[in-house]
This record gives sequence, C-alpha cells and structure tokens, in this order.
Amino acid sequence: MASFNRRKDRPRLKFPKLGRNKLAARQGIVGDHPAIEKKRRGIYLLPNAFTTGALFCGFYAIVMAMNHKFDQAAIAIFGAMILDGIDGRVARLINAQSEFGAQYDSISDMVSFGAAPSLVIYQWSLLGLDKMGWLAAFVYCSGAALRLARFNTNIAVVDKRFFQGLPSPAAAALVAGFIWAMDDLHIPGANLAWVAWGITVFAGLTMVSNVPFYSFKDINFRKVVPFITIFVIVLIFVLISYDPPKVMFTLFVLYAISGYIAYFWRLIKGKPVSIVQTDVEDKDEH
Repeated sequence: MASFNRRKDRPRLKFPKLGRNKLAARQGIVGDHPAIEKKRRGIYLLPNAFTTGALFCGFYAIVMAMNHKFDQAAIAIFGAMILDGIDGRVARLINAQSEFGAQYDSISDMVSFGAAPSLVIYQWSLLGLDKMGWLAAFVYCSGAALRLARFNTNIAVVDKRFFQGLPSPAAAALVAGFIWAMDDLHIPGANLAWVAWGITVFAGLTMVSNVPFYSFKDINFRKVVPFITIFVIVLIFVLISYDPPKVMFTLFVLYAISGYIAYFWRLIKGKPVSIVQTDVEDKDEH
C-alpha cells in the first residue's frame, strides 16, 4: 500500500489564560448581569467651576465691604446668586451631578448668602448700633445656616413648587439690594441703621420660617408660551437695565412679601399652610 506523507499540524498559538473577572469583563458580563459602566468617582469640572465662581463672589463682597466699596459688594452678591442658579442646571444638563457637588454648593451658599450679606450690612450700617448691630447680623447668618441645613434634609419631603421659608439667595438679594439702592441714592448707612436692622432680622427669621415661597421649578421652559409672556420678560429686562439697584430691590421686596400673602391666604381659605408632604409618594429621579 502506498504511503503518503502526512501534513504536519500547524503549531497552535497559545494565549494567556484570562482570569474569571477579566474574561467576564471582556464578554460584557459581571456576575450574571451585563456589565454596567460605572461612573468614575471624581470631581466634575464645569458645574463646580460655577460654584467656585459663586464662592469667589461672596469672598469678594466681604473684601469690598472692608474697603467701604459697598456698591461693588452688593453687585458681587447678585453675581453669586446668578452663578448659583447656573451650576445646578449645568450639572443636570450634562449629567454631572455628584455628592461632592451638592456639599460644595451648600458651603459656597453659606459664604455667599450667609456670611457675606451679614458682614456687608454690618459694616455698612449696623456697626453704629454696637451690640444690637452684630446680634442682628448673627441672626441673619445663623438663619442662613439653619435654612441650608433644613433644605438639605427636607429636600425629599417638601413640595417642589414651593420653598420652605425664604431661600437664602433671595434673602441675600433683599439685603444686598437695599444696600445697593441706598448707596445709589447717596444715603449713608448710618442714617438708616434701624431700617437696616429690621430688614436684616426680617430676612434671617423668614429664612427659618414655614412660610411658603414659590420656587418657579414647575415652569417648563420647553413648553410653548403665549406671545405676551415673551413681551413681559423683555419688559422686565428693560426695567432692570434702566435702574438696576432700585428695580432689583423692589422685585425682591415683592417676592419676600409674596410668601406671607400666600401663607395668610391659605390660612383664611382653610387650606394646609405646611408644604411638607406627609403622604408617601414616588420620588422623581434627577
């Protein structure tokens, strides 16, 4: 029988054995479930950059008050308010929310809307009242701290359409707007010491009250609105541009009063005045 030369087998390539975890990761499986991409633990740059900007504005306001430049101090507090309103929206827009960002935002708010307004108005007007002056400033500062702590702990049980108490940025705008408007009218703070004392104490106590203030969070900016709405927005910008100190102060005075009007209206109508939800509801995930 004729014999044929058998073709030699090709040498087999040897691959390094993959461990169970590496093999599962390559196949897209973790345990018995498809691999889910986990977020890296770190600090998101863009939203925290806005928070840092707000913190800087609060610090800058304190420095300007020490240099007796109270108009610039008031403007810096309004700048912090604008940046504080942007950072959270940017974080939600790019899906960059984190526990670090939430804590950092609260610390920044305490400096910009707690310490800065109280120190600025004390230096501007309350200094001449001696003990009564710094006590009023402390009432405001402690009210802001308590307001922020309560907001962080009650965020899941409060009706999102309303704030529980005057929000700290609005309280800071009320105090800073008063300083800015009076400085624009060239009225010295020493002549308005007791008025400043009343506004400071009012803002501090209202922050820790249960008075409901509309939050504007239920407004859908993607929804079609009537033409008159755009006209009203343009009119508001025109008024602010015409005389920023007086218009801004007037707007936040009206907002500070609106909460008490809503509170007593609910009380008269027999409606619940508390905005804390007592029923268990599904939480919206953001």
